[in-house]
Amino acid sequence: MKKVLFACLIGFLAVSIGAAPVFAGTVKIGFFAPLTGFAAADGTSAKNAVLLAVDKVNKSGGLNGNKVDLIVYDDRHNPKESVAIANKLTEKDKVVAIVSGSYSMPTRVGAPIINKAGIPMVAGYAVDPSITKAGPYIFRNGFLGKVEGKAAGEVAMNLLKAKTIAMFTIDNDYGRAISAGFRERVKKFSGKVVYEHAFAIGTKDFSAMLTKVKELSPDLLFISGYYAEAAMAVRQAKDLGITAKILGEEGFDSPKFLELAGDAAEGVVITTNLNRDDPRPFVQEFLKSYKAKYGMAPDMVGASSYDAFMIVAEAIRKAGTSPKAIQAAIANTKNFNGLTGLITHFDKIGEVIKPVQVQIVKKGAFHYFAQISDPGIITPVVK
Repeated sequence: MKKVLFACLIGFLAVSIGAAPVFAGTVKIGFFAPLTGFAAADGTSAKNAVLLAVDKVNKSGGLNGNKVDLIVYDDRHNPKESVAIANKLTEKDKVVAIVSGSYSMPTRVGAPIINKAGIPMVAGYAVDPSITKAGPYIFRNGFLGKVEGKAAGEVAMNLLKAKTIAMFTIDNDYGRAISAGFRERVKKFSGKVVYEHAFAIGTKDFSAMLTKVKELSPDLLFISGYYAEAAMAVRQAKDLGITAKILGEEGFDSPKFLELAGDAAEGVVITTNLNRDDPRPFVQEFLKSYKAKYGMAPDMVGASSYDAFMIVAEAIRKAGTSPKAIQAAIANTKNFNGLTGLITHFDKIGEVIKPVQVQIVKKGAFHYFAQISDPGIITPVVK
């Protein structure tokens, strides 16, 4: 204990006078994300943001005098790869905690292995409900898919005042979870879904679906999907002269969507996990630091993963490096000030409780549109 206190003091003094901190040892934290393949843009965003967080922690003296050593793996959005990674991190690398910067499929496959090993993990943004059901060591900083879907339904009915709706749903766990929540909220306010179509990852031609939408002329088109498919759908909708309002979700939240959709993105509204117009100084500092270091604006994937790492870091500061103690500290998190909002707490199965952000594209950038804070929407229903 005396050695740790001494190292903390030396580190503090070093930071105070501008010198490099002196560390007593290292703390290994695991990280995995899709760094190659179709999801590489999101995975790289998550990794870059977490590296910013690690750098910030280490420059301020580390965690209780120990330097953070981030162990990074590429899961390639491949379940088999994520199984191997989960085993490597828990058995070979001996990490004390893990941050997932990945999608639902790799995260939900790795979660049971990580939980069984007794290593706490915080998932940055994966939405599948089975992830936290893996056990008490697994937490989620991003929204449960159904929660975000309900928030999107609230935006459609009570903010955009839609009465008739068309839905394009990406045909995977992510799309189905979000669409289920959306339908539930729309039905509550007597909205009418006049057309619905599921599409596969990688779809490039939405013309047949959009032609049907144009015939039916709904008030709103809700699309659940990733940035590449979202950009194609939005551009083709504009080319067909569709005037319905377009509502998306966090899959749209990427500089790549804005780049690929071009001026067709103007006016698109999305539910997401990051408010670029948040006035809190540390949020604006992150936005500027990320852009300065990586040459592009950050997205919700990066911000969510950054928060996931900082939740783990704060738990280690409070509880030390015992995985069991870290798990308890995360479970007892209260009013954590994250980039993605104030996390009031995690529920009994590890789901986050915080507001849903709503953004609108104006002049080629995401800006504040609204925030959904209704407890009936943002509180997961635990079954």
